[in-house]
Amino acid sequence: MTRIYIVRHCEAAGNHKRLFQGSTDCDITELGGRQLELLSKRFEKLHIDKIYTSPLIRARKTAQAIRAGRDIDVVALEGLTEIHGGIVEGKPFLETFKKIPMLGEIWNERPQDFEPEGGEPMRKAYERIWETVLKIAQENDGKTVAIATHGGVTRCLNCRLLYGTIDRLKDVEWCENTSVTLVEFDDNFNAELKYMNDHSHIPDELLPKRSRIAEVGKD
Repeated sequence: MTRIYIVRHCEAAGNHKRLFQGSTDCDITELGGRQLELLSKRFEKLHIDKIYTSPLIRARKTAQAIRAGRDIDVVALEGLTEIHGGIVEGKPFLETFKKIPMLGEIWNERPQDFEPEGGEPMRKAYERIWETVLKIAQENDGKTVAIATHGGVTRCLNCRLLYGTIDRLKDVEWCENTSVTLVEFDDNFNAELKYMNDHSHIPDELLPKRSRIAEVGKD
């Protein structure tokens, strides 16, 4: 059995400012740092053989919290990075989608078809994410690893494990900052989602409620 803990990064400046953060390399916030302290306590007594992370700073700092000062290798992989938003990348979430209403409607109702100009198509990201996680599992057969990554990455992965098709992406909840998802692979590398979006280590006051619906007035 191969176990993979999937951890969404802590709050970053783009979350706080309500930007389409995507591949924009925002640093973490003060609140994000407090979240990481609690995440580190959660993982400090868990056996982890190796940690993988998105190269973006918010994920790398989350990976170090998982490491909790131990001598564990941390490997950055491009395949774990967030989707690039193209024309909406790094811009105010609600305002930008208001200016491009059709793109906002797709994001809300058919996220599997999200394909912003100059960005990464969601369907391509969905395959890229699975290929990366499966390769990590195969290279760590029988071990326990952790992955520090992003909300969109985790959502795509959970969609595949829950429904087997990207066409149900709208039905998959977003994971909270520093939430933990556990995936187990058997000897044939068939994956099973054991639990998702577990943020029991974080009190409610450290988890701001923010809508990801592209509609003005819903924040």
